[in-house]
Parts: sequence; C-alpha cells; structure tokens
Amino acid sequence: MTALAEPGFPGGFSGLVENESGASPIVLVCEHASRMMPAPWGDLGLSEDQRRAHIAWDPGALGLARGLSARLDAALVHAPVSRLIYDCNRAPDQAGAMAVRSEVHVIPGNQNLSAEERAARTEAVYLPFQAALHGVLMRRLARGRATAVVTIHSFTPVWHGQPRAVEFGVIHDADDRLARAILAEAQAQTGLHCGLNEPYSAADDVTHTLRVQATPYGLLNAMLEIRNDLIADAAAEAAMAERLAPVLRAALHSLSPAAAA
Repeated sequence: MTALAEPGFPGGFSGLVENESGASPIVLVCEHASRMMPAPWGDLGLSEDQRRAHIAWDPGALGLARGLSARLDAALVHAPVSRLIYDCNRAPDQAGAMAVRSEVHVIPGNQNLSAEERAARTEAVYLPFQAALHGVLMRRLARGRATAVVTIHSFTPVWHGQPRAVEFGVIHDADDRLARAILAEAQAQTGLHCGLNEPYSAADDVTHTLRVQATPYGLLNAMLEIRNDLIADAAAEAAMAERLAPVLRAALHSLSPAAAA
C-alpha cells in the first residue's frame, strides 16, 4: 500500500463530518473508520494483509454508520486515518493511542516513539478529530437541539483463539441510561445475541470519546460494538443498519419522547 499524502498535513487530519444538519438527536461517531496510513507515517512496517486487518481499523463500521446516518437522518463524524497512526478513542497519555502491539501483531513503526513524535501525531490527528466532533456538538447545544452521542465499532469473531458468541454489544461509561435502553430494544427487536459491556467495557479504556465529548455536557451516550462478520460487505452493512435504526430510535424515544419525535 502506497502512503498517501494528505493536503492538510501538518495542519492536521480533521474529523470528517457528514450530514451535520440532520434532524435526528443522534450524532454518530466512528473513530476507527479508516485504514489509511498517509505520509509522513507510511505503512508503519506492516504487510498489506496487516493493513487490511482489524488491527488497523474496524471493518464494516463506517458503512454501518453511514447506513444508520441515512436511515435516522443523523450527523456522522468519522476519523480519516488508521487507528495505528493514532487511535482517536484514546487519550494522548494512553499506550493504546499509538499501540506498539495490537492483538498478536507488533507494530514496527510505533516502537520507541519519542515524546516529540507522540506529540506530533496528537497534534496532527487526535486534536483535529476531537475539535471537529466538539464543534458539531457545541453548535447543536447553542441551537438548543437535543443531542445523544452514539459511537459505532466492530469487533472480531475470534479473540486470541477464543470464539466470541456475542453479536451486538452495548457499552456505557458513567451514564448507562441509553446503553440499557438500546440493549432492551435490541433484545426485543433483532434476534441478535446481545450483551451489555461486551466484548469490552469502560474498564478496558474504550469509552474515551464518550467521556470527553458527552459526559461533561450531560448528553445521553452509548458505544455500539457489532461483530464484524455480520457487516462483512456493503449488503450486510445495509441490512444491519436496517435492523439497528429502529432500535436506536425506539431507545431514544423511551428516554426522551419529545427529542426522538
């Protein structure tokens, strides 16, 4: 894979915003949307297969998020580069922000990063992404618009050799209201094998975006995890969006009927 130059560098790789004026109270976020590894970082010493694998991004997550955005008329903010360059769902002081190892894979280009290199990636990727999302949310609050933040992720069917039975996980940080409502609606409507705080939880440091962008403003929020074999192509992404859009709509309505109307 050839490294692609990004015109915005060194000014930054801003979060990509779609349908910002959408009517839904929901703002969708996809932090692991892309597997792109642009200049100046290149391929991080990884093979083509590794750069296409789950370690580099969340396969299917962006397609699902776009499908939900279209069905709900919801705003969507997504990251433009691979999480191995910078994981936008991690704080700059977390090791996972620029992982030296992911699953069983060593990431050569992330070994022994200096403080200056870490700061440069934070400046180029994390700060513009968070600023773009923050801007979307704050413009909504300024207009008095009801807002809920829902992040979209995918996970592997097998983890360190162990199959994962759960198909759809709903994760919460400090505020569990929306997560529990989504779980209840998913169990009632979809037939998916669902779990609360599966296959990860806030204890695994996976709720950074919710913690910094939603919790301080009292916004309803939840993180969704879909097993990636269920969204393996465009047709499957669309089918899953069709299943989950009514779930999100009903869950929000159960908590705030006026906002979800």
